[in-house]
Amino acid sequence: MSMVGGLDLHRGQITFDVVATETGEVWRGRLGQPTRARFRHWLESELAPRANGASVGLAVEGCTGWRYVVEEITAAGFEAHLAEPADTQAARGRKRRAKTDRTDARLLRDLLADGDLPESWIPPACVLEWRERVRLYKSLVDQRTQWVQRIHAELFQHGLPVPDAEIATPSTKAWLCDPQLAVSAAARQRIQTAYVMIDATNGEALPLRAQLTRFGTRQPACRALVEGHFGIGGLTAVAIWSELGDCQRFTRSMQVVRHAGIDVTVDSSDTHRASGYLSHQGPSILRWALYEAAKCSARPVAPDYAYYSAVKKRHDGKLAALAVARKLARRCYHTLRNIDPEEVYATV
Repeated sequence: MSMVGGLDLHRGQITFDVVATETGEVWRGRLGQPTRARFRHWLESELAPRANGASVGLAVEGCTGWRYVVEEITAAGFEAHLAEPADTQAARGRKRRAKTDRTDARLLRDLLADGDLPESWIPPACVLEWRERVRLYKSLVDQRTQWVQRIHAELFQHGLPVPDAEIATPSTKAWLCDPQLAVSAAARQRIQTAYVMIDATNGEALPLRAQLTRFGTRQPACRALVEGHFGIGGLTAVAIWSELGDCQRFTRSMQVVRHAGIDVTVDSSDTHRASGYLSHQGPSILRWALYEAAKCSARPVAPDYAYYSAVKKRHDGKLAALAVARKLARRCYHTLRNIDPEEVYATV
């Protein structure tokens, strides 16, 4: 007798809804304080005896916390299915009753039982590890940018000229940290604190960047991206490789553009059409990596320089970089799709 179930994840509890496909018997409940050990105990001591050796499929929404849940489901010998959150919400249809954790778990169960679950790709452990490193680096870079912007804001607040050189240069740092600088005591403290935080962030970000770049130039799939596409370096190659995922699940390159969230969404009705805008759906790190690589097309030696210049002439540099980013997304799709599957996620 096989079983199919849905799990609704929260930090404080997991709501489950499991049904036996042959008898129709439904088992519902909640698992409080769902740590890895507690969830493993529930799988082994409660779910496994009910299954009695039969196959079990469990659907989990792809929100925070899914990783350890999927790992434990797989380790217990059951089948894990990761649901795409946005498409799962769309499958709910129009709201006719209150949305609760129980209805969410039941929806996942019903979609899985009917074969309509919008599944997401479950990455291998090595991909998840490098994806986390890329996201950590991007978070560090964003924090460093925020502290730089705080320094600029403090200078503008006191009517001081913003230095043309970068804030991190030794000459600029010496000038702004000078006790004779014409700012208030609180502003001087804020500027000094900002430099301390920038130095601390660089202390973590720079070695991490070197680690990512080194891996990107050695891993077979990442190396193929670096060698095959102008503007993609070791760092951006790891970001694209880890965030794009298995290209075999896409049937055409335009789906990769949609997955990256750099496709143009248009609202139109009859003869009225609003200006297009980016959907911004999908991994933000993937959009960032493609955009950073596409900006290299502004160089005269770039293969896409003529295309970039033509779009920039009609619009601006940002839209030109986005246009090239869409081309890069399609090219990366074909590159990764044509690599031997055993080498795509090979560790080095």
